[in-house]
Amino acid sequence: MPTSIAHSAVAVGLGPCFIRAGVKPRFWVLGALCAALPDIDTVGYRLGIPYAHFFGHRGFTHSLTFALILASVTAAVIAIGKSSRFSWPILIYLFLCTASHGILDAMTSGGIGVALFAPFSDQRVFLSWRPIEVSPLSFTRFMSLRGVRVLKNELLWVISPALGLAILGSLINLFLPHKKSIPQISITPQK
Repeated sequence: MPTSIAHSAVAVGLGPCFIRAGVKPRFWVLGALCAALPDIDTVGYRLGIPYAHFFGHRGFTHSLTFALILASVTAAVIAIGKSSRFSWPILIYLFLCTASHGILDAMTSGGIGVALFAPFSDQRVFLSWRPIEVSPLSFTRFMSLRGVRVLKNELLWVISPALGLAILGSLINLFLPHKKSIPQISITPQK
């Protein structure tokens, strides 16, 4: 798996691409959390859940379905908390941040694959192009030369492209005229 640094970099890279749609920079932190959250399944190791189990590492929490559920619930909670309209751009942004986790993991050099299409398929998949070096799960193994090698690899294959995407999104925001925002759906009660 890539590190949480790489997963979070994707959220920051996508952020500027969604500013014109109304996703403010304050939501980028939430996007970074959503991008890293699928690795919550590593708790399963301590609970005795096998790696290949539906709820094992790279299982359901790495699926596109989980990404959609997390993004939908989070966007709804944001709208309710602000007593405002449901924001489709926030949902799409958070979905892409969360979904990027499983996709990046499917691009790594190790493991048994990602349950990207769970619960509809229990097959673990890898992409045919796998340039990302798998990161050790252990902190002590990460704090070694291998950890440095993993970070250098992520800088090349994840962080630099995310930075490029952020620059491109920022340039688009800077030079293109601003259009009207995307319509929102109101969830506040009518009086």
